[in-house]
Amino acid sequence: MPKLAVFNLVSLDGYIADRNGDMSWAHKDPHDAEWNAFTSSNASGGGALVFGRVTYDLMVKWWPTPQAAQAMPAVAAGMNAAPKLVFSRTMKQASWQNTRLVNGDPAAEMRRLKQGPGPDMVILGSGSIVGQLAEAGLIDSYQVAVSPVVLGKGKTMFETVTHQLALRLTGSRAFGNGTVVLTYQPA
Repeated sequence: MPKLAVFNLVSLDGYIADRNGDMSWAHKDPHDAEWNAFTSSNASGGGALVFGRVTYDLMVKWWPTPQAAQAMPAVAAGMNAAPKLVFSRTMKQASWQNTRLVNGDPAAEMRRLKQGPGPDMVILGSGSIVGQLAEAGLIDSYQVAVSPVVLGKGKTMFETVTHQLALRLTGSRAFGNGTVVLTYQPA
């Protein structure tokens, strides 16, 4: 049965986007060999990508472009080739290759997907989807890359969670750029 993971970059104060929805602070030096090797390895892990509409809109504007292919060839190839699932109540159709649009309840659809055959899945960004699926107990692991920046205010990936989620640390890795990747599983 497929597993569901989360990968998100967060500021030191826990935000995935600033108060205006901007995520430019999360962009790393394109010449950072250590970070690029890590993201390339993550992108080549196979599986399906899961997005909410807002994150999907950001991703589709970048990854299918020639600029993305030139800047981060391995990541762009992985992002473009991967099967993608986008949850949206407002989108009528998805334009990015290998994308399936789901207009229904994210928790019900994810429960169905996790009970059948299929690839593992990873949610990127998509704070509202992370919150809904975390609250429903459907996320198997969280990989959180903590970036050394403080935003003051913004959007968290757990804004919609209404009860405490106990997690246990299963791994950590510090990078020369100051980012620390923490891996958790539900306790």
